[in-house]
Amino acid sequence: MEAQMQESETMETKSPEAATMPEINNQAGTITKIQAPQSQEQIQKYLDQVSNFLSGLPEYLGSIFNKYKQPLVIIGLIIGAIVTLKVVLAILDALNDIPLVAPTFELIGIGYSAWFVYRYLLKANTRHELTNEIQSLKSQVVGKN
Repeated sequence: MEAQMQESETMETKSPEAATMPEINNQAGTITKIQAPQSQEQIQKYLDQVSNFLSGLPEYLGSIFNKYKQPLVIIGLIIGAIVTLKVVLAILDALNDIPLVAPTFELIGIGYSAWFVYRYLLKANTRHELTNEIQSLKSQVVGKN
């Protein structure tokens, strides 16, 4: 009686899907290759589909770029600005780690600010000269008078 009970507990049920699956070698240290049965016609069909897709890809990408040209350029500029900002901040951080460079830059900045105030902001005629220079530069950049 016990033998029948043990046999029923250890019996495995096999599904119909398992019956169609190829046997896999379960021995340790052996490698079994399972290859899907494909004919040359199926392989050629897949290769033709890939070839057709790759041949039409440049025209497809060109039409997408022409359709969304302005947003793509804006996204590219934003990404470029972010990368540039990260690089500049990394360079400045590296320079700040060098002894005496940060205080030297601070002194240069304070000196230039003092010169700018003395040169352009103390007197009315020099403020007018600065305004004219800014307007001239603005007209050169924008192209309007």
